[in-house]
Amino acid sequence: MEILNYDRTAVYQYAKKWAFGRNPEFYDFSKIGGDCTNFASQCIYAGAKIMNYTPTFGWFYKSANDRTPSWTGVQYLYNFLIGNEGAGPFAEEVPLNKLEVGDIVQLGRATGDFYHSPVVVGVSRGRISVAAHSYDAFNKPLSSYNYEQARGIHIVGVRKN
Repeated sequence: MEILNYDRTAVYQYAKKWAFGRNPEFYDFSKIGGDCTNFASQCIYAGAKIMNYTPTFGWFYKSANDRTPSWTGVQYLYNFLIGNEGAGPFAEEVPLNKLEVGDIVQLGRATGDFYHSPVVVGVSRGRISVAAHSYDAFNKPLSSYNYEQARGIHIVGVRKN
């Protein structure tokens, strides 16, 4: 399996273009549980350009009714990216100070329940800026969010069959 580079510039450009809007190619889940992980997946796809069409446990979006749980679910996206050994993007969990543009931060409660998946769009002198949906944001300081714990998901690369 060939390993390709993850295009972090494309992720940034996509996030900038759609942070305050909705790409009509994707359903807007804002009113039914939130659109943050859907937006994060769209951004990742902009940089990866390869989906994983494995039923249930892959990572793909064909329509609102034909997608994997990992496309829109916070924990499912984490599970896919960290565990993916097939096609598409793969990642490792890292401390926040190891994140780069195009990576994902997931915010959670002390109980270990993670509920938000902002996309990293800036890293400067230890400060992380993010883009997100549901509560639309671009270049928002991560420090302005209220959360009890955060985990960094660093996208290492993309596998192509």
